[in-house]
Amino acid sequence: MVNPRNWFAEAIATYALVFFGPLAIILSVVAFGDGLSIESIIMISLAHGAAIGLMVYAFGHISGAHINPAVTIPMMITKKISVADGIGYIIFQLIGAVVAAFSLKAILPEIGAKVNFGTQGGPSELLNNSVMAGITVEIILTFFLVTVIFLTAVHKKAPAGIHGISIGGMVFLLHLVGVPLTGASMNPARTFGPAVVSGFWELHWLYWVAPIIGGIIAGVIMNYIFVNNAEPETKRRSRASSIGKSQELEKYEKQYLAKLEKKPVEQERKKVSRSRTG
Repeated sequence: MVNPRNWFAEAIATYALVFFGPLAIILSVVAFGDGLSIESIIMISLAHGAAIGLMVYAFGHISGAHINPAVTIPMMITKKISVADGIGYIIFQLIGAVVAAFSLKAILPEIGAKVNFGTQGGPSELLNNSVMAGITVEIILTFFLVTVIFLTAVHKKAPAGIHGISIGGMVFLLHLVGVPLTGASMNPARTFGPAVVSGFWELHWLYWVAPIIGGIIAGVIMNYIFVNNAEPETKRRSRASSIGKSQELEKYEKQYLAKLEKKPVEQERKKVSRSRTG
């Protein structure tokens, strides 16, 4: 069953990521800095991590807060959501990303254009501009992102309330190490929105192929090795609890029926004793 309300939640959450993340790039690299520095990398990482973590807390109970086609696709494959609903998620994630990027263009058209409104530019010189190295990095980064998502937000035995800070913290870490290498996309929607606005499409396919591969690998492994093993145990505990409750109810019912059976006997005895005294 499809749920357009969930799709809208995904659009808002993705808007937040694609607005605040690239905005941090524009401000730290162009407005307040002169190129990529340690300070700018920290600011960019904090902005992306905070946006994701807060949106997970805001919309996680509504849509699951995927905010990322590389998360939604593994969820579809592992049957956490339907294919029809998953397609709606992805479409609205892309819509939210494009609207956010156009918002940035309206606010900061000149300095935003200097960094292509936060569009990732492919493998850096640190990777010798190697496409294969870039693909490998994005696969690894997305693998660990989706791993944390499945084990903190999907796993039935995960501690309550840690999913937002765990996922946001992982996004922060992955950006710290990934921004100097590939720009740390891990999310096709995050790259797609700014690319539409800036017109910068160089190696754009890399930021679709690699994150989706990394996400699928992580989702399938985490789901079938860890998540599914926890679900039968949870069901067994629930079943045992319901059996225990039904046994208690049956016990009380027997006690109540026994009391009802004793009452007519006691009343008869009282009548007999009254007739004898009379």
